[in-house]
Amino acid sequence: MPLLDALTGTLEGAAMGIWPICLVIIAAIFTYNLTVHTKHMDLIKRMLTSVSRDKRILILIIAWGFGGFMEGMAGFGTAVAIPASILCGLGINPIFAATVCLVANATPTAFGSIGIPTITAASVSGLDPGSVAVAVVLQLAVLVILTPFLMMIMTGGSIKGLKGIGLITLLSGLGFILPEYLTAKFVGAELPVVIGSVCSMVVTILSAKLLKRKEDPEYILEGLNDSELTKKEPLGLKKAVTAWLPFLLILVFLLVTSSLVPAIHDPLASVKSSVQIYTGAGAAPYTFTWLATPGVLIFLAALIGGKAQGASWGEIGMVLKDTLIQMSKTVLTIVSVLATAKVMGYSGMISDIAALIVAVTGSFYPLVAPLIGSIGTFVTGSATSSSVLFTGLQVQTAHTLGMNDVWLAAANTVGSTAGKIISPQSIAIAVAATGTVGKESKILNGSIKYFILFIVLYGVIAFTGLRFI
Repeated sequence: MPLLDALTGTLEGAAMGIWPICLVIIAAIFTYNLTVHTKHMDLIKRMLTSVSRDKRILILIIAWGFGGFMEGMAGFGTAVAIPASILCGLGINPIFAATVCLVANATPTAFGSIGIPTITAASVSGLDPGSVAVAVVLQLAVLVILTPFLMMIMTGGSIKGLKGIGLITLLSGLGFILPEYLTAKFVGAELPVVIGSVCSMVVTILSAKLLKRKEDPEYILEGLNDSELTKKEPLGLKKAVTAWLPFLLILVFLLVTSSLVPAIHDPLASVKSSVQIYTGAGAAPYTFTWLATPGVLIFLAALIGGKAQGASWGEIGMVLKDTLIQMSKTVLTIVSVLATAKVMGYSGMISDIAALIVAVTGSFYPLVAPLIGSIGTFVTGSATSSSVLFTGLQVQTAHTLGMNDVWLAAANTVGSTAGKIISPQSIAIAVAATGTVGKESKILNGSIKYFILFIVLYGVIAFTGLRFI
């Protein structure tokens, strides 16, 4: 690779790392920090613990349900950053909070940011997005049901973590996958995770209330005897809405400015600048979208929500300054990772790795098709980038081997969700959100076994599923 191309590829990756990825992560952490500063996070804790003081229930609601929702709406690390921050605020061990949110964030990634990874996979391969979406959900189904169980086992340190909560855990998984499948089949690729996560949260909360049992002292969160959390008088609708307002505004802003509302999305998306950065073959201008990007919308939601919660502009500025200092090492890490990923992609390193796997495996290729997708996400931190890099290869291989192209295109997207668990970018976000910078290796050690489990099961599902389609 010519030196100039390597340098400009690095610069393009750094630009992508800053805008939109670091922007959205800083915005998410800023939103959380501002809510903590105004003391409204205490009210959110109180509302959450009114459902249950059992940390297993709260982890299902926050890391699994709410995290899935944030992934479906915004992506770009918000599904790890915000839930992990809230869990830490509830008194959960920061390293555990980071790890459990990384595992919970895996399967929703396929339909993150209003379905972009799956839609992109269909687009670059010339396949029908609806068909690819259905195939993705079918391949994810086992892990969507299994992930809540894994999270409970992680919480308890062994299978004993499921004691007394097995049915609620099962309902939490089923409450996610069934709406996700129906949405993919009858609506399209944009909303499966958004609908699935909302339904899962509702099902988890209702089942926790209706199947109420004696609380297990082993899993009651420490520190929840604080007077603010144990007050019996009702908060009132106004206080509750004010506490949640920044997060509600994130939902509203992301939804109304998404491609689902073209009358608003299209004018905002037209405010952009395209710059030719990379100088090598196949170069395309890099586009900075200035308004219709999650980071800008989340910042706007934080500012409005912070003012509604009583923060002065001076306080908001102070919290933003502290957030930027808190995130500085994370920004450097993410920019470096994206710069490396761009050079690897442009120089052909990643495609050569994938081509070698194809050549070695032959007819057993579907067993490793998800692994190829996971490599793309591991390197770039983005399931969408993995779709761009490898879906064409998957479809071409399917034609060569006489296999179903939709199924293998879906296998790439499914595999990319596993790569998210151990992606350096994701881990950098997790440590920033939980204040554990310097403990990246501990989080990687805790999460890598789940990556291996996911990728093995995905491979078996991709391979055996071809016999039934």
